[in-house]
Amino acid sequence: MRLRSLGTQGLEVSAMGLGCMGMSQSYGEADEDESIATIHRALELGITLLDTANVYGPFTNERLVGRALDGRRDQVVIATKFGIASRDDTAGIRVDGRPEYVWQCCDASLERLGTDRIDLYYQHRVDPGVPVEETWGAMAELVTAGKVRFLGISEAAPDTIRRAHATHPVTALQSEYSLFTRDPEQAVLPTCRELGIGFVAFSPLGRGVLSGTLTSAASFGPDDFRSGNPRFQGENFDRNLDLVARLGEVARRKGCTPAQLALAWLLAQGEDIVPIPGTKRRRWLDENVSALAVDLSPADLAAIQAVAPPGAVAGNRYRPEEMARVNA
Repeated sequence: MRLRSLGTQGLEVSAMGLGCMGMSQSYGEADEDESIATIHRALELGITLLDTANVYGPFTNERLVGRALDGRRDQVVIATKFGIASRDDTAGIRVDGRPEYVWQCCDASLERLGTDRIDLYYQHRVDPGVPVEETWGAMAELVTAGKVRFLGISEAAPDTIRRAHATHPVTALQSEYSLFTRDPEQAVLPTCRELGIGFVAFSPLGRGVLSGTLTSAASFGPDDFRSGNPRFQGENFDRNLDLVARLGEVARRKGCTPAQLALAWLLAQGEDIVPIPGTKRRRWLDENVSALAVDLSPADLAAIQAVAPPGAVAGNRYRPEEMARVNA
C-alpha cells in the first residue's frame, strides 16, 4: 500500500481510505458481520484511513467502527465528524457549530469509538450562524487537550477554508470529488494546494454509478439515498448511465473495471488527494484497492476527459435544500 501525506502537519495515510457510512445507512440494509469483516480486510490490504461520522446511523456507525477496531486501534487513522445535528428527509439537515456543541460531540464520539483520541476530526458542515473562527477555536482546544490530533473541514468554500486555517491549521478538506463531481477543481482544490491542505474525496464512484453495476433506478429500495437524488432520476439517470457506458468502453480497453478506472483517474489528479470509496462488502473492497495498480497514461487520461469533461453529468448531487450546505 502506497502512502500519502494529508496536509503539512505530519499526517500520513494510505493512498486510499475506506468510507464506512454505507455500512449503517443510505444504501440499503445493513450487514454488521460483513461490514466488520470488510474493515478487517481493509486493514489486511494496508488501508489505514477509516472515515465515519457521528450522524451516520445516526450514532451507530461510530460504534460499529469501534467494535471492528477492538485490539487493532493503533493500525488505523480514525477520521470522524461533528456538525450535522440532525437530518430530515423533508427539511434537509440542521447544523450546529457552537463551541460547546463541539466539545459535547467529541466526547460522545470518543465513547462510541472506544478510543482516547480522534486522529482527524472534521467540521462536517459549516454553520452559517456561528463564525467559523469560533467553531475552530473550540476544535483547536480539543487538540491542546489531546482528544484530537488533526483537524479537517468538509464541504467548505475557499474563504471559509482560509478563515478556519488562520485559526488552526487545516490538515484535510473533505468534499465530493469524482468524474461525476468536478466542481472542486474550480476553486476549492486550488485553495487547498495554496495552503498545503490535503484533499479527501468522498463518493469517488459517484455514489456507485461509476462502478458500472447500476442499470435502473428500480433497483433502489425506499431506504436508499439515491432514490431521491436528482442524478438518479428520470432523464438525468438515463443520460448518466450512457456516460458510464462510454467510460466502461475506456475501462475495457485499459483492461480494468469501470470502478478501477474512476478511482485510478482520481488518484492521478495529485498526490495530495486520497479517495475514500465506501463499501460494506469485501469483494468490492478488493476491486477498489486494485485500482492502485492501474497506471493511466496521458492518452488514457485524455480519453477519459473526452468522455467525462466537467459538467457532463446530469442533475445536482443533492436536493435543493441540501445543496445550500455545499461549499459553504
